[in-house]
Formats: sequence, C-alpha cells, structure tokens
Amino acid sequence: MFSIPGKSPVTITEAAERHISRLMASKSAGGLRIGLKKGGCAGMEYTMEMADTPAPGDEVVEQGAARVMIAPTAQMYIFGTEIDYETGMLESGFRFRNPNVTESCGCGESVSFALPGSAAAGAPPKL
Repeated sequence: MFSIPGKSPVTITEAAERHISRLMASKSAGGLRIGLKKGGCAGMEYTMEMADTPAPGDEVVEQGAARVMIAPTAQMYIFGTEIDYETGMLESGFRFRNPNVTESCGCGESVSFALPGSAAAGAPPKL
C-alpha cells in the first residue's frame, strides 16, 4: 500500500460509515471494494462493488461496522481521500473528496490525477 505508517489511507465520514454498514448488512457482504478504471471524459472512473472478502493486495480500512477494501491499482491515487455519502433532493450517493484529483468532467463521474513527481501532471495515469 502507498501509505504513511499509522495514518489511514482514506477517511470515512459518519454518513458514509452508516450507509456502507447498511449495504453490507442488506447484501450479506464483507465490505465495499473501491477501485479505478479507465473511462469517462477526464480519463478515470471510480468503481464500487460489494465483496465478501478482500482480494489479494487490497488495503482494508475498517471504521465501526463499515469495511472498505481498496484495490491495489487504485491505492496510490485514492490515498488521502475522504469518502462521504450525501443525500439530496434529486440524487444521493457516495462522494470522494480526493486531493490527488487535478481535473474532473462536468458531470463529476470521471477524474484525472497528478501524482507527486509524475512527468505528465494532469494526464490520466497509466494503470
């Protein structure tokens, strides 16, 4: 994992913790796996799926009854992200407040990253 010893790779708000734990209970799942895939206007899209157990290399973050598993290919891009769950009049869903994002598309569904020391700051990462 791309991490700092003693520091959680992501933070989970209370709203996200409640929603993740409800999803885990309703789906009889072991946690929410988060990853990234190529796609969208800005180059990368977050992926989320309920999973029974962590896959090899997953970083696991537990908070209360919530468990988040971060896929190995996403770990360096998601480090420092706050995971929130917002409920609104027109839509509800998870929100990722990621300090590594340099650009996002108008709809907010895809992002691009620049990592410290990268030669192509602002360009989509090659996974």
